[in-house]
Amino acid sequence: MKNVVALILGGGRGTRLYPLTKFRAKPAVPVGGKYRLIDIPLSNCINSGVNKIYVLTQFNSASLHRHLYSFHFDYFGGGFAEILAAQQTNDGSKWYQGTADAVRQNFSYIQQRNIDYVLILSGDQLYRMDFNKMLESHIKAGADVSISAVPVHQEQASGLGIMRLDDTGRVVGFLEKPQTEDELKHVRTDPEWIDAQGIASNGRDCLASMGIYLFNKKTLIEVLEKTDYKDFGKEVFPATIRTKRVQVHLFDGYWEDIGTIRAFYEANLAMTRSVPEFVLSHPEWPTYTEPRFLPASRVDGATIRGSMVADGCDIEEGAVIENSIIGLRCRIGKGVRIRNSIVMGCDSYETEIDKQYDMHQGIPPMGIGDYSVIENAIVDKDCRIGKRVIILNPQGIVDSEEQPYGMIRDGVICIQKEAVIPDGWGLS
Repeated sequence: MKNVVALILGGGRGTRLYPLTKFRAKPAVPVGGKYRLIDIPLSNCINSGVNKIYVLTQFNSASLHRHLYSFHFDYFGGGFAEILAAQQTNDGSKWYQGTADAVRQNFSYIQQRNIDYVLILSGDQLYRMDFNKMLESHIKAGADVSISAVPVHQEQASGLGIMRLDDTGRVVGFLEKPQTEDELKHVRTDPEWIDAQGIASNGRDCLASMGIYLFNKKTLIEVLEKTDYKDFGKEVFPATIRTKRVQVHLFDGYWEDIGTIRAFYEANLAMTRSVPEFVLSHPEWPTYTEPRFLPASRVDGATIRGSMVADGCDIEEGAVIENSIIGLRCRIGKGVRIRNSIVMGCDSYETEIDKQYDMHQGIPPMGIGDYSVIENAIVDKDCRIGKRVIILNPQGIVDSEEQPYGMIRDGVICIQKEAVIPDGWGLS
């Protein structure tokens, strides 16, 4: 693994996660109460022994940069996690035009003498993978490129890129988001073949690309230097199938592409289950993040069911929290009701002087005021929600126009970062 360099792609606009991406890059979106999406691929790299990591950024990247500065490796192992922001260089002066173009514009960082393999990852997926196993299967197959794939049912295939294999596991065809039965029949994989690889098919007969690629360095440079392809999934991958040995690496663990507000919302709340599919507290595969040195949360007479509460919170008497995630430094007042919601907390504590000044100006303090009700919502960081505020969607609105405090997307109420909501306000 010392000869592997990882490139984590984090430069996209993240329009489908708006308004969570209004002020931040998609990989910087908070997840699981105290982490950010970028922590998932970073932790997979660290736990797999990949310690040369570049993160390619472009849009709204300031908070992502601050977060990555907290990842420090030992002085003797030669490891690093560095940021490659879109910039003017001798090789180019344009914004990244796509995932492949982002790698092309940073060739100088992978053309080092001790690099043999390039691992390309997404910065917005939730999964746990040992990249050692992927490298082993890549070398054993004599592959030029390996692509991770997860078995899925036909009903899921319409939203994914589906691969067709030969009997050796070589990829011989690819179809992006097949919609018809005729399209599906050309990319189906025999469930018996999947079973023979040691993975129970359980009725799954399609193999979906996870967007995780392992290239021989020479192959990657050759492919990108000879073409002007801008995207791996749509251009590089389909073209490479015809000219190189592209091998599948099967994966059968939890994997979720956090591409939409609904996917983000459901994946987070799934972590609150008594037996979650994705466990953040895995003893042999920890999830790393920024060290914050916060005190334990204080809970005074509140009722909390099926929820996760991060560090540094203050939850007052009579509050009821059900099936929700409460983020860092969150202040929740008396009698507050929070259900099926994600409250991301705050980036810093508010001083007493600031509180007194805000009260004098009629501005609620940071956190959630007494007797407020929040259901089926995502409350972004540093929000000030006053007393007796009602945040509900009784009409079941799926999407709404953006308002001063936020919007509804995919049926989920999204209160935008740093929103200030006065006492008695109601969203319905």
